[in-house]
Amino acid sequence: MSARTVQRLMMGFYVVLFFGFLFGPLLVMAVTAVNTAQYPQVLPFEGFTLDWFVVLLDDRNLVDGIRNSILIGVFVVLLSVPLGLAGAIVMTQIYDRARSLYYLVVVSPVLTPGIIIGISTVIFWRDVADSIGSESVYSGLFLATLGQSTFISAYCMLIFLSRLQRFDPSQREAALDLGATHTQVFFHILLPFLKPAVFSAALIAFLSSFENYNTTTFAILADKTLTTVLAGRVRQGTTPAISALAVLIIAITLAGAVLYEVLRRIEQRREQGRAKAAAMAERAEVAGGLAPAAALMSS
Repeated sequence: MSARTVQRLMMGFYVVLFFGFLFGPLLVMAVTAVNTAQYPQVLPFEGFTLDWFVVLLDDRNLVDGIRNSILIGVFVVLLSVPLGLAGAIVMTQIYDRARSLYYLVVVSPVLTPGIIIGISTVIFWRDVADSIGSESVYSGLFLATLGQSTFISAYCMLIFLSRLQRFDPSQREAALDLGATHTQVFFHILLPFLKPAVFSAALIAFLSSFENYNTTTFAILADKTLTTVLAGRVRQGTTPAISALAVLIIAITLAGAVLYEVLRRIEQRREQGRAKAAAMAERAEVAGGLAPAAALMSS
């Protein structure tokens, strides 16, 4: 056996081990979700059933937790993405000497433990509610949204900063020299350039909010999200309905990824078609300009 054969065998073993470690738990959850056993198990496989998906939909606590998680995630996106974008733009505009201090301040929530953020959010807004005499701001969904947005907006800012590093400032300067306002430059030049980063930041913000536990478990008060409900179920004993929930989440994620890839390829083909049409038009224009010159020379 040659050294190259041994290298290929070891590489194949590593690839199998890697994908087994990556997709093994997903396969286990998929099997336990359709097994008739009352406890999540792969073997022995007692029979095929879809009843656990029905049990999942009938579980009021889980459904309420999913609804609250989606609601909080949407509000976190609406709050964190603009804050992250504003923070990234300010980072590119301030003086170099203040940039390091500003970066340390805006990124510090990422380094702060989620427990501290959750507790401090509850204490601060409880005092605010007492001072203004209104309990409307002391709501679990409201506090969870604010608590999560404090550090998720920093993630969004880092995404925008990585994109802004490739932005050519001469485009903004040229637009301003031609009479455009700063608002027009933002909406017609900068924002289209940041479109991929906006989508990425929104996706990261929603997923970070949806799976967050440390901050949410303290800021949510008497309400509940999917993560807090699942944490309680794990302590009390889980059922295959949790595996059914995992299968649904994975299916929705895969469907979203496939849809995004299809739309991206369609847009890419459109851009290639427009570029090809522009090139053909340019060649036709050049050919049209050369024809009179050739006729003149022949005469």
